[in-house]
Amino acid sequence: MSTEAHEPRAIDLTAGDRIAVVAGSGLLPREVANGLVRAGHRPLVVAITGEADLEDDPARYDFMRVTHEELGKLLSILKRRGVTHLVLAGGVARRPPLSTLRYSPKILLYLPRLAASYARGDDGLLRAIIGFIESYGIKPVGAHEVVPELLAPAGLLTGTAPTSSDEKDISAAIAAARAIGRLDIGQAAVAVGGRVIALEDIEGTDGLLRRAKALRTHGRLAGKTRGVLVKCAKPAQELRVDLPTIGPQTVKDAHEAGLAGIAVESERSLILECGETVRLANLLGLFLLGFKRGREE
Repeated sequence: MSTEAHEPRAIDLTAGDRIAVVAGSGLLPREVANGLVRAGHRPLVVAITGEADLEDDPARYDFMRVTHEELGKLLSILKRRGVTHLVLAGGVARRPPLSTLRYSPKILLYLPRLAASYARGDDGLLRAIIGFIESYGIKPVGAHEVVPELLAPAGLLTGTAPTSSDEKDISAAIAAARAIGRLDIGQAAVAVGGRVIALEDIEGTDGLLRRAKALRTHGRLAGKTRGVLVKCAKPAQELRVDLPTIGPQTVKDAHEAGLAGIAVESERSLILECGETVRLANLLGLFLLGFKRGREE
């Protein structure tokens, strides 16, 4: 399998195609399922127990629930149910020990590769999973490929615009986010006063903004106002999974951290509940900006 980034593009599903959505935590699985239903499809939603909050809705989609331990047998089941395309949507907080997973016979051929990737980090594991899905003749697709309206557009989305000092923060945070992305650490950074003050790690964007808020609350940023959150794709990221994502909660958390706005990489980031996200940013006086891929590279 190629290790090059899979560039965002919309796909056309034909009448004979059958798409499944493996639903983890967060808003993304619901957004994907709703988008597919609006487009006239009837997806199969596979909710991971303890992660997804989606429930059975027989009028709109087919539904099944699996535990973390049953994920090893999931592809065999999906293949038997005629699935041709698969979207991995949402987070998975718990990685069960490999010894507890229930396997299909075919997975035994991939166990050495999956085990090595399991310990290497998110990018390695996600690439191995993509390859395993493809080995079943099922096409992995990104959420943005079936619901393209989720992609962040380029340009300013709010009535409030960044100031010249905000632009310096954006540039500093982009450079930092790309640097940690190359190391497969995270996708986001916060800059205040032209300096990077916090980087995303295993705690995700929620944890990043909590730390930024704590720095301001504890007086570590005395005299420093405003500041910016930036999110962008890792330079070599597999874009069919784990695109940088923001939503209404991100705006609330950024506001509580005293930030002036949020900048995300256009066409390589997702905005969930976009209308509500923009409305909330306008209400709280934050700017929301989509910057193009080439900036600061």
